[in-house]
Amino acid sequence: MPPTTHAQWLDLAARLLPSVGHLIDGADDRGTGGLFPLVSPRDGQVFAEVADATPADAERAVAAARRAFDAGPWPRLSPTERGRVLQRLADLVEEHRTELALLVSLEMGKPVTEAYDIELRAVINTLRYYGELAGKLADEAPRTAPDALALVTREPVGVVAAIVPWNFPLTLAAWKIAPALASGCTVVLKPSEQTPLSALRLGRLAMEAGLPDGVLNVIAGRGPATGQALGLHPDVDVVAFTGSTAVGRCYLRYAADSNLKRVWLELGGKSPNIILPDAPDLRAAAATAAWGIFFNAGEMCTAPSRLLVHSSIADLVVDTVVERARTLRIGDPLDPDTEMGPIATARQLESILGHIAGAHQDGARLHTGGSPLLDRAGFYLQPTVFDQVTGDMRLARDEVFGPVLAVHTFDTVEEAVALANNSVYGLAAGLWTSDLSTAHQVSRQLRVGTVWVNCYEEGDLSVPFGGYKQSGNGRDKSAHALEKFTELKTTWIQL
Repeated sequence: MPPTTHAQWLDLAARLLPSVGHLIDGADDRGTGGLFPLVSPRDGQVFAEVADATPADAERAVAAARRAFDAGPWPRLSPTERGRVLQRLADLVEEHRTELALLVSLEMGKPVTEAYDIELRAVINTLRYYGELAGKLADEAPRTAPDALALVTREPVGVVAAIVPWNFPLTLAAWKIAPALASGCTVVLKPSEQTPLSALRLGRLAMEAGLPDGVLNVIAGRGPATGQALGLHPDVDVVAFTGSTAVGRCYLRYAADSNLKRVWLELGGKSPNIILPDAPDLRAAAATAAWGIFFNAGEMCTAPSRLLVHSSIADLVVDTVVERARTLRIGDPLDPDTEMGPIATARQLESILGHIAGAHQDGARLHTGGSPLLDRAGFYLQPTVFDQVTGDMRLARDEVFGPVLAVHTFDTVEEAVALANNSVYGLAAGLWTSDLSTAHQVSRQLRVGTVWVNCYEEGDLSVPFGGYKQSGNGRDKSAHALEKFTELKTTWIQL
């Protein structure tokens, strides 16, 4: 069981001795770039140092992954045996759940109880899902001419560079490395410079679970040069990236300038949450809208950052959201009573404040919040709600990636759909209605990868996740994720 009090978590943090080196070819590796400091958003203080990867370190990690793929045992194991290793890794993550949750909380400010209950649960479930799925997939033998046999097989694509952000550092890593490993690929994992420690610990647990040397390599450090090195590397066969749309474009360019590697992107979002007057429970819809935008301090690509509410119910819904924003317990993420922790980095806090200033300039009305909390160390921000937002405002168009809600009103379902689709993004949407036909019709019209009806952020590993438009391509989760890490091969045998 995890600690239950603030004092117990603080004591555990004081005794933590995190790894500092990369994991390359199964060994601890200090790299060639020296160390760089990690600043915890909870107090703005340096709490650890970690190796700072260079392109030379990325080169060695890719070379290790290439050797492990071309000549090592992993791609040649049976899928069932690969699945057993992933299952053992899931067991080890469960065993070290408290330690991993603490690392995530220290690194990026997620309340430690949410890191333990939500993030680590997702990681464990992901590893177990692909561990179970690995040995259950079948190839094809289409019916052809009577004098021939056709086989369609899925084969591992090769070396995968998995590049993940800081907001859900282990969940998003698991969504990529678990299907890649289940497919027989080898991986170089590049976590965000803000959250390397949890990824390095996961990598070492994978070695303990029985992953052969070089199959999973983890390189830490400040990102642009290392990320570019991975994107341009001719021995990287696939890039699987979650992050900003701007950086996603860079990886597409790197692929074009190198070996035309596949690039799978899960990018930004500006998700609409539509509440119709016939919602089954208006207060529950409003409470969920507040939870969705303030969970993880709003640092979530699917955050319902645009609340589209029918004008006849707008006052009730907005008042409920504002009341929740004003009563949310903001504080040290190591305190189990904390409901919203700090913003992950000083730079991200500055960016959010810039969006808030822009909303004021564009004429949106501030209901609550909008200011940093200056009475404590760290990067804390008041939950913020604006209404009277119109579709041409920056707050309606730009991804803020923070606890800032933009409220729009509408009078017809058609207007709501037009507002929802008026975005370059298309990751997710929410819809609240009691009418089954409306639920089906509006869901079909929304240009997004996921529609939640009368709920938000619900799901299962069995369903795919990804976006339309500039929210990316390809899908994480479900059996469909394996498509990113396999090649289809046709073998025609003349009898």
